[in-house]
Amino acid sequence: MKTRNMKNKIHFLGLVLAAFAFVSLGACNKSTLSGSKLTSANYDQITLGMSKAQVETILGPPTTIDSKDVVIFKKTTYRYADGAKFAVITFKNDEVDSKDTNLGREP
Repeated sequence: MKTRNMKNKIHFLGLVLAAFAFVSLGACNKSTLSGSKLTSANYDQITLGMSKAQVETILGPPTTIDSKDVVIFKKTTYRYADGAKFAVITFKNDEVDSKDTNLGREP
């Protein structure tokens, strides 16, 4: 009877530890868990003149895309969002023309 009781206690302790581990995952870096590539290091790799394909290789597919045909050029804006973090990459004729982010800024 003691052996069975001890096995039950060990099993219960294992379940409690597993539940604690699962709950503590919520405190981890969500970009690591979600697979988001929106990091300061990746953002810093984006340079003027890069193609959309090069940007997507670094940051992945954008969260949203907005395209406008202006008289003499095509403007496309890629927005990347991960919670409160964001990056906006603007293309002029399919080349990076500007970029903006709140990565590294104090909330």
